[in-house]
Order: sequence, then structure tokens, then C-alpha cells
Amino acid sequence: MLRIVMLVLCLVAGGVRAEPLRIAVISDLNGGYGSTKYSKSVRDGIARIVALEPDLVISTGDMVAGQQVNPHLSADQVAAMWSAFDDAVTNPLARAGIPFVVTPGNHDASAYRGFEGERAIFARVWGDREPDLTFVDKADFPFRYALSVRGVLLVSLDVTTTGALSDNQFDWLDDLLKRQSSRHKAVVLFSHLPLWPFAEKRRDDVIGDPKLHELLVRHGVDLYLSGHHHAYYPGVVDDILMVSQSCLGSGPRALIGANRPSPKAFSLVEIAGDGSIEETAYQSPDFLTPVELDDLPRSIGRLVRKDLVGK
Repeated sequence: MLRIVMLVLCLVAGGVRAEPLRIAVISDLNGGYGSTKYSKSVRDGIARIVALEPDLVISTGDMVAGQQVNPHLSADQVAAMWSAFDDAVTNPLARAGIPFVVTPGNHDASAYRGFEGERAIFARVWGDREPDLTFVDKADFPFRYALSVRGVLLVSLDVTTTGALSDNQFDWLDDLLKRQSSRHKAVVLFSHLPLWPFAEKRRDDVIGDPKLHELLVRHGVDLYLSGHHHAYYPGVVDDILMVSQSCLGSGPRALIGANRPSPKAFSLVEIAGDGSIEETAYQSPDFLTPVELDDLPRSIGRLVRKDLVGK
């Protein structure tokens, strides 16, 4: 997608072209319900990210293992999970000085009835941990909000339940993008549930709203990051790169049309000064080896694997 912006020829001091904005993306780090233990893949993945020194890290949700029923987890159990998450993830990133940007997942802050307590704890845990970045809108932080980072608009959507966005959130997003998208060289949205399905046995666990899809196209959204499906796939539809994140924690799943689970992985996104986007997933166990695109389905529904667009 061509985008005419002032920052196309943006230069830093001394006449050197600015370095790309580098974003590491993690998702679905939790274990079983109530677990306060994080797997070696989580800790090794975070260590590798710290070594890469990205400009920021985005989590697309499910950082802890809530949403248990019969019985619901107690407030003390939920607090213990968040403490364990801090030990495994938040603190190493903070020590490295890497800003950490989050969005709620169904196991973190489910909006379904009965999980109001966990959602309130999520608000308390993250409400006073604003990343040291420029906010465009933070009235509903840490659920839905927007940041402007070196000419890139980053938008968190509050999506922990299936189905279309509420009218309130849809209108908020429409207004935000109407005001901000043309002011930025790239627009990146992220949420826990994806807009369209990626994984087997999760075909219905999506937003699935053509009206929202049309809004993203109309406002020139470049990249949509999501979790929940525990399977890595970078697909393009209507010039939007939609990347389903693999999990770092438990429960890798198979993509639709694949016969084996996706490898555990994180993604590294690089957004250049002209707004162009490069994205690579690095897989366990060492997180040095990229996921081979040829190992992924050529398409999933309307999504075409990114390396095959236009071919």
C-alpha cells in the first residue's frame, strides 16, 4: 500500500536514514489454569528478545492462566500468577529498558460474565504501568488505547470475546483512525482474538466482522497482530498484513490446512522510514531460526501467505 507521508525521506541528525522501528511480538505465554510456572520456552524467548534489543515489545494477550470455572480462581491466586509473570517476563524487559505494551486476553481479562474480578485485577496490574511512550488516546488504558511511536500508530483493541466489536469500541476506532492514520507512516492494530480464523479447532473464535474489515481497509491499516489461535501465519488480504502469533507457552495448534502444530515462536516486526514492513517469526528452542514460510499453507480463507502476494 502506498502511503504519502512527510516521513518518507525522514533523516536523523547527520543525514543518516533513521533506523527502522523494531517491535518484538509475544503471545499466549500461560500454562494450565492457575499456573504460576512459566516454561523454558517463555524464559528463553524473552532472553533472546532482550538480546535483540527491540524498541518495544507487544503482547497480544494471555499472559496468565485465568478464566477457570468451577471454581473461579481467588484474587490471591490471580495475584500470584501476575507475580510469576513479572518474574519471567515483565522484570527482564524492564531491566533491559525495553518498553512493554500489552492488550488483554481471555485468560487475563475475559469480558464474559463471571470474570469481572480478573478483569479488575488486570486493570490494577497494568493501569499504573504505562509504557514510556507517547499516547494518542489512553482514556481506557490498559484495554483499548493508542500510541504514536516514531511515526507509527499502535492501537490496542479490547477483544477477549468472540463476535463483532461493541458499537462503542467500533465508533471509537473509526474516529481514532479518521483523525490519526494519515498522520502516521504506518498503522498497526493488535488484539487477542483475530479478525479472521487461522487455526484448526478455533475457526469460530474470531471477531469475524466484515464491517470491521471494511473499516480497516478504508483507513489504510497496514498490520494487524493477534494471538489466541496459538499458530503462526502471516497472511495478506486487501493490502493488510494479518499476523497470527504462535504461542510461547502451552498448547501450540495446527493451522487450518496443516497437519502438525505450529512451532512456539515470537515475531520481530521492522517498520522502515517509508512505512514498509518486514516481519519474521523466530522459533524455539533457540529462537535463532526463522519459521520457513514454505512450511505454511499457501492461503487460509481469503488470506494469502505474504511471500505469495501478487504471484
